[in-house]
Amino acid sequence: MAKDYATSFYNSGAWKKTQAAYMMSQHYVCERCGNVARIVHHIKYITPANINDPAITLDWANLEALCMDCHNAEHMSVSACADGLRFNSKGELVPKL
Repeated sequence: MAKDYATSFYNSGAWKKTQAAYMMSQHYVCERCGNVARIVHHIKYITPANINDPAITLDWANLEALCMDCHNAEHMSVSACADGLRFNSKGELVPKL
């Protein structure tokens, strides 16, 4: 689930267009492992301080197409793994099944 400060960004037309175009440019292939990419990851994480900076949020140089396994590996902390959480296809934290 998107953090409160980022919800409007992730629902914006600019992000939806950027995300769709980037995924198509990568042919929906995970840039780390070659599996099917499901999410566009920001290499430099979005924060409240940079949420309005298109060089961070919309620049293709800061994007990476990832499968859910690679995205989970990127974002999972030791405590989240210990709690049995993972990211679903929408990028939301959910319990591991």
